[in-house]
Amino acid sequence: MALVSEVRHLGQHVGEVVTVRGWVETTRSHGKVAFLVVRDGSGIVQGVVLQKQVPAEVWERFAALTQESSVQVVGEVREDPRAPGGYELTVQDLEIVGGSEDYPIQPKEHGIDFLLDHRHLWLRSTQQRAILRVRNEIEKAIADFFYERGFIRIDSPILTGSIGEGASGLFETDYFEQKAYLAQTGQLYVEAAAAAFGKVYCFGPTFRAEKSKTRRHLTEFWMVEPEVAWNDSEANMRLQEEFVVYLVGRALERCRPELETLERDTSKLESVQSPFPRLSYSEAVERLRAKGSEIQWGQDLGAPDETMIAEDFDRPVFIYNYPKEAKAFYMKENPADPRTVLCDDLIAPEGYGEIIGGSQREDDYDKLLARIREEGLPEESYGWYLDLRKYGTFPHSGFGLGLERTIAWITGRPHIREMIPFPRMLHRIYP
Repeated sequence: MALVSEVRHLGQHVGEVVTVRGWVETTRSHGKVAFLVVRDGSGIVQGVVLQKQVPAEVWERFAALTQESSVQVVGEVREDPRAPGGYELTVQDLEIVGGSEDYPIQPKEHGIDFLLDHRHLWLRSTQQRAILRVRNEIEKAIADFFYERGFIRIDSPILTGSIGEGASGLFETDYFEQKAYLAQTGQLYVEAAAAAFGKVYCFGPTFRAEKSKTRRHLTEFWMVEPEVAWNDSEANMRLQEEFVVYLVGRALERCRPELETLERDTSKLESVQSPFPRLSYSEAVERLRAKGSEIQWGQDLGAPDETMIAEDFDRPVFIYNYPKEAKAFYMKENPADPRTVLCDDLIAPEGYGEIIGGSQREDDYDKLLARIREEGLPEESYGWYLDLRKYGTFPHSGFGLGLERTIAWITGRPHIREMIPFPRMLHRIYP
């Protein structure tokens, strides 16, 4: 039996006979010479079948191949810079492991609903594989960034009795005759862990029952949320800036082939360096009004507002200290202007909108309790959260980065739905 090799390792076996297992992307033939391109997950390789050099049954099996048939190919590895991946197999044997008749996704234009209905197969396409490789690298970079800086990962619950962002965006479920919700955020829980470890983060799926049908929204998405004891809002923004520069740099360093496949203009990523510009909320409103917007002070910024602000910059821009009515109950009152809270949104360029929301947390027990009551939240659900202010309260800050929005920006793709293997959107839960 020939050595089984992944395509990515073929360079180590030039001149040797190896076995490659994978799926057929394309085939073509020219008389007595035929070609097949096989994908094994680690890469692609071209196999050359010479009719006079293989048994008749192997030639017949090649003729029976269809798109996405799974195969086992035995052949000699040879270097060929013209071939995909730089190596080629001179085929000696070919076995069809699983046929693929009438594969639904053909090399033609398909509507997005058709592709999403066949997402389980669409994942196999070149661009979708490139996107998910970038996602994989960004996820690894997130873990590396925090590990290198001494953060402890805390896995926060997905089922919770505490509202994190707003009651209108909750998925409610019955939990043994109690109300429970799919978590909008892990933030409240990592605040508790920050008192144990100082620097912590959580990373996992979060849920919003928002009836939004935009290119920026999913009902289930992944968020990374660090929380740091003793950090004020200024230190919080510095950490966000360092984090985003790190992630973009990692993609440029390790995902160049994927970004090229996606036709991403990487010069727009190379300009993502410190420092990021900063605008107060009030300055942002002034800019918007100067551009013709009718926004009034006190209103939250919408997607068009964020895009108008970002078009003036070649890198992400901070907008900080929003009115407290526009933000969540847990954000710390700004002592310099009690109408506002110590928070920030980080807006990505090129129309991708907010990728980070962060704040200094309210560490005063009485003020936090007052805000909970103002919002009409059930106090009994937040007893444990208020305890954090009763037993050794401390200044602390954190933020949440939306993984899919960040990847959409890095890859330059127009819609967030391609940034996650199986997107959950309004009216879509299949497959």
